[in-house]
Amino acid sequence: MRFPGFEEEWQTKRLGEIADKVNSGKTPLGGETVYTKEGILFIRSQNVNNDRLELDNSVFIPESVNNQMKNSIVNPNDILLNITGASLGRSCVVSNDFKIGNVNQHVCIIRLSQQYNPRFIQPIFSSNKGQIIFNNLQTGSGREGLNFESIKGIKLFTPILDEQLKIASFLSLIDERIQTQNKIIEELKLLKNTISKKIFSAQLSFKNENGYVFPKWDSKEVGEIFKITRGNVLAMNLLSNERNKEKPFPVYSSQTKNKGLAGYHSDFLFENAITWTTDGANAGDVNYRIGKFYCTNVCGVLLSKDGYANVCISELINSVSKKYVSYVGNPKLMNGIMAKIKIPFPSLEEQHKIADFLLSIDAKIEIETSILQQLERQKTYFLANLFI
Repeated sequence: MRFPGFEEEWQTKRLGEIADKVNSGKTPLGGETVYTKEGILFIRSQNVNNDRLELDNSVFIPESVNNQMKNSIVNPNDILLNITGASLGRSCVVSNDFKIGNVNQHVCIIRLSQQYNPRFIQPIFSSNKGQIIFNNLQTGSGREGLNFESIKGIKLFTPILDEQLKIASFLSLIDERIQTQNKIIEELKLLKNTISKKIFSAQLSFKNENGYVFPKWDSKEVGEIFKITRGNVLAMNLLSNERNKEKPFPVYSSQTKNKGLAGYHSDFLFENAITWTTDGANAGDVNYRIGKFYCTNVCGVLLSKDGYANVCISELINSVSKKYVSYVGNPKLMNGIMAKIKIPFPSLEEQHKIADFLLSIDAKIEIETSILQQLERQKTYFLANLFI
């Protein structure tokens, strides 16, 4: 796949031939003890993420320490590449307006010569082809590191600078759109969280169809309202990654993202119920499950024939459930403890009003998330087809 107007052959170059600098940063003497709340930005591998430099959890070092580490000072348009640990292979380009900073020994600085554009080279690193290269170059008994000679030896196919710029500009536009989409989703989640807190603290109230405020909320224990049970053990190899005619029912677990969705199964256990994670790192997470579904044995289930299993009650329980998790050993929130959790309990009519409102925000989040996934698939496709 090429842009019109470019017909020149791409050249094979080793990274060491097109880079003026390939070396890692340095950890200052004293390690974390020299970190400060202000000073010179000190970049660590966790700051190199999602193809960009994320500085939300930054640390700093004094200028006097920075002066001792001149070889690891970062410049605008440098490529930063993580070379050790679980984040090995993650990379980003330092922005044009970057002022001053330093990196530690887990991050490699790649500074290209003027004939090569970092925003063309870095996407190659992020592509599936690039990640395969890094995986094959790992060294050590645990295969957990890249050395500079192997990095310099990476073969790259490069076009003339004008075509590099064209490709880089195109991919940058996609990245900007993905970042914007992520921001839209985060703002919607923040909106839902903010409004939920106001509703559940009685700062924001709903009215019935006649314009009257609903009755004051009672407090009830979960066990008074629901039948409490849990899911069944299910082998994950029985699931399909995608919904189909043979396996149409979602399966929820504690060990996956996307609100616990693990895959799809041919059978279901429950319908329109509230689940919570009973064991593990996500113990206490509560979700309302619409429609027929299956859940594994690490999910507790709240059932109601009276319509109390809804988004409103799910969010109310979720707002307090973490307080009841036992963190002695493996985190747990078992059925007996869940039954004793006391929550404010609106009338059923108000529950449905609140649920409809929160579901409307959830629906918007799902739409925007679907758009994000489409953009990410497009980027993956272009990364696979724009580079030789």
